[in-house]
Amino acid sequence: MKKKLSDVAEFAGVSEGTVRRALNGSPAVAPATRERVLRALDVMGLPRPAATEVERSPLVGVVVPDLRNPVFPAFAEAIAGRLNKRGLIPVLCTRTSDGVSEANYIKMLLKQNIGGIVFIGSSYADAGPEQGKALKDRKVPMVLVNPADENEGSVRISADDADAVVQSLTHLTWVGHQRVGLLIGPAGHVPSARKLAAFAAFWKARAVPSQDWMPLVGHALFSLEGGAAAAVRLVRDGATAIVCGSDELALGAIRGVRRLGLDVPRDVSVTGFDDSVFMVAVDPPLTTCQQPVTRMADAAVEALAQQMQGQQIAPGVTLFQTQLLLRGSTGRPPAGAKQ
Repeated sequence: MKKKLSDVAEFAGVSEGTVRRALNGSPAVAPATRERVLRALDVMGLPRPAATEVERSPLVGVVVPDLRNPVFPAFAEAIAGRLNKRGLIPVLCTRTSDGVSEANYIKMLLKQNIGGIVFIGSSYADAGPEQGKALKDRKVPMVLVNPADENEGSVRISADDADAVVQSLTHLTWVGHQRVGLLIGPAGHVPSARKLAAFAAFWKARAVPSQDWMPLVGHALFSLEGGAAAAVRLVRDGATAIVCGSDELALGAIRGVRRLGLDVPRDVSVTGFDDSVFMVAVDPPLTTCQQPVTRMADAAVEALAQQMQGQQIAPGVTLFQTQLLLRGSTGRPPAGAKQ
């Protein structure tokens, strides 16, 4: 062990005494120095002391892609409140227009021996390859809420995207729509892929040929303009209703319909996904699938807390059912519409 201590000290650039104090959790060792010693152990394949593995900061990163989409602040607020009740300190991390990325935040959090991280609407891969590897190597407790990637080795909390699409399609076809479009995010976005699979299965179960529904699928960036441009194409291809993968896309779709001189819902019906704040107050009020934010936040924080307490949680996804809220953006197809 003497030789190993000297090797660790040499690698970390400190004395053997400092290594011993760092491994014993002495408060006399600066956090940055302790981190160098622990990193040396990792690189040399030596185990970290058990006490150090669980002795983490009460800081918990809450990582979101941006704050423009109202559903992200809703999740962040719900999760932050639940973390506070457990004596944990949430740290909001989001991309900024001046180039600060998730990777920048994760790098800073790792220096503070972060207690855990909740990723909302993104994934730990967004932290960058170097930081993502460090999170895994150091076994940082993590929970992903509605992750954009598969992340099969992680604990995931997600809305049931497939069921949401079925609810919207069932409503729209029941009131008479047969040419229904689907407007979702970019290819490779996992929640969008689940929505597309459910869309395809819905029409297949009704013996609708794929050549009839495939032209009515649109992909767009999650933005008002992306939604508007895609909706114009879908309506020109004959859609009398559009199921959207987010409220932001749905509001963009309404804008696109109006650019064509048409009305929602008289000419085209539109549904959203999220039930973001103010969707009841837009014109027209948006029919949308409501995510159970509070229940999902409860599950996410509970899963994170268990990991922080040293409990092993099997990776996997827990799905939460959404609820379709009927408002003013959907109605019957226009008389004489091609079906």
